[in-house]
Amino acid sequence: MLRPQIKFDALNAVLKAAGETTRLRILALIGEAELTVSDLTEILRQSQPRISRHLRLLAEAGLVERFREGAWAFFRFAERGGSAEIARDLVARLDPADPTVARDRERLAAVRAARATAAQSYFRRHAAEWDRIRKLHVADAAVEKAIRAALADRPFRSLLDLGTGTGRMLELFGPEIERGLGLDLSREMLALARARLDRAGLKHCSVRQGDIYDLAVPKDSFDVVIIHQVLHFLDDSARAIAEAARVLRPQGRLLVIDFAPHDLEFLREEHAHRRLGFAPEAVTAWLGAAGLDVIAQTTLAPERPSDGKIAVSLWLGCDPRIALAEPAAREVA
Repeated sequence: MLRPQIKFDALNAVLKAAGETTRLRILALIGEAELTVSDLTEILRQSQPRISRHLRLLAEAGLVERFREGAWAFFRFAERGGSAEIARDLVARLDPADPTVARDRERLAAVRAARATAAQSYFRRHAAEWDRIRKLHVADAAVEKAIRAALADRPFRSLLDLGTGTGRMLELFGPEIERGLGLDLSREMLALARARLDRAGLKHCSVRQGDIYDLAVPKDSFDVVIIHQVLHFLDDSARAIAEAARVLRPQGRLLVIDFAPHDLEFLREEHAHRRLGFAPEAVTAWLGAAGLDVIAQTTLAPERPSDGKIAVSLWLGCDPRIALAEPAAREVA
């Protein structure tokens, strides 16, 4: 695959930004995980203003990107451009047994462990109510099997998971893709997702805070977009689907999974469900209005005997535009 070209002045700026001890250590750490200024301060044992200055220089050189999440900001490698590729190449050449690199990774492991502990604590506090809802619908294993089957006709390289929650969809498909991104408004859920991705070792998958109605993602960015058990929380499902369709590449696929119609009113009252499921024709119409061809729709009935009372439906839409180039060529473009 052709490497993106970079102008002399830009390359000079990149090398100057990376060619400093602390900034190279930061790049090595960000290559392992998304980190905040506080994380890096704890790992590198340097002041917050100093770490912030180094991060600003790395961002200005196009080596890292900053994503705000409420009062927090996370940093990771830039996803596009020649500068980002240089950053990855530099980090890949570092000897993991080098004392400086090894010490930083040990401290990173401690930060990750603290993050996982906080996530587990949140899960324990909410596990009872989550388990109660799970018992009301088709088993997760059956739903995930149907999700895999819906996308099994051809491989894909990039996945966007909207309303990622605990990051399960990224974990499910992570080993098979090159790039995965999960968006969610809840910082607590994002903490759970980061802990899950850390445990799975999926460095090429990340999560960030984002608005499903206004995605900070360029047009034609992803091969597959998944909206899993999210629409029933939204005021405007059609708008969310239209925005998801915008970021699909030609021949890209949008998979929607949500409840079929039901009458469990307590879910609206106690768990903020705005819609008590969706009729097949409703989501099909929204996909069509977003310019997608609906190529599959199926409904999974709850098992018997069980506590299940809610069926789960899946809709698969496809961008009808013709893909004019192979995926590798599109990446270069």
